[in-house]
Amino acid sequence: MQLTTDVFVVAVSTLTHVGMLGIELGKHILRGDLPAPSPIDVPVPSRPEDIRQRKLMSRAAWMSALVMRDALRGAGSWDKREEIGAFFGVGASGAEMDDVARLVSASIDEQKKFSLARCGKEGLDACNPLFAFQIMNNFTLCHGAILEGLAGPNAAFFSRGVGTVTALEEACLAIVEGDCERALAGGADTATHPVTLAELEREGFLRDGLVAVDGAAALALAREAEDPLGRVESIWVCPVERPRDALVPRAGMLRDAAVLTAADALAERPCDLLVLAPWGTPAREAMMDLPEALAVKQSIDLTNLLGESLAASPAIAWAAALGMLVETGNTRALVLSAGPDGDLGAVVLTRGGTR
Repeated sequence: MQLTTDVFVVAVSTLTHVGMLGIELGKHILRGDLPAPSPIDVPVPSRPEDIRQRKLMSRAAWMSALVMRDALRGAGSWDKREEIGAFFGVGASGAEMDDVARLVSASIDEQKKFSLARCGKEGLDACNPLFAFQIMNNFTLCHGAILEGLAGPNAAFFSRGVGTVTALEEACLAIVEGDCERALAGGADTATHPVTLAELEREGFLRDGLVAVDGAAALALAREAEDPLGRVESIWVCPVERPRDALVPRAGMLRDAAVLTAADALAERPCDLLVLAPWGTPAREAMMDLPEALAVKQSIDLTNLLGESLAASPAIAWAAALGMLVETGNTRALVLSAGPDGDLGAVVLTRGGTR
């Protein structure tokens, strides 16, 4: 799947262990002064409406709301918020573990086995009535949109990487086709949630070098902009062939797919910066020679610097790439993300209004 766009990026916001930053994240990367990945200090709500809403929100939803608000602030005087779209990659459910424990405990039948029937009745009855607002992962998008009054076209995509690229694609498509003139796109996830960590451990990702972190990022997109940070030039979503019953492709398959996808996305245009976001050691080793293969002089391995935040990693990479372009004055960046879903996402970004 591919999309060539003419959509401008007006503002960006990221929330990582470095703090809440816009294009400044790219400056920190260039200076080489990033600390090692660590737990995120997420700002607490202060406005009365935020405090009330936060009780209904998962950690990922609150992080999503924070970067949405920050991106809108950076975009300036965006009125008619009811017409602004919102498209996000979201992770798995991130409910409070006390509620999860009550749900599971009440769902065990007389044979000491988990029962879906009991889960749907006794399990839910044992939980707080507001539990659904935390456990439904589409609310990672919805809560922030509600707080900011966004009522345009919207969609949440479950993401272990490429779903977030699809969210950007849908946001740009909505703008290109006239469904809205402005939209937010990004991702938010809590890879350190105990349930998600258990999944990553069970499937072998942690053993293979995945460094799980929480994160969120948002891009403010517009059809027209007087002084944009950059432009989304093209978006590619590339499924990668893998062995039967395997979660991720073999290194050679991933490497070949990455080279072909990168070449197609760039379409023989020069590239000044390559930003890679591989999930862990196998993907990292498969992509390590891409800078040489693509003849790109400047490259970074973003997840090696910031850790893997699953649904958030691609969006953080886009924001970082734009920040680096703005700081260096270079023209074009290619962002290649390879998450634990095994597929590839490629996004080509240019600085300012450059074509």
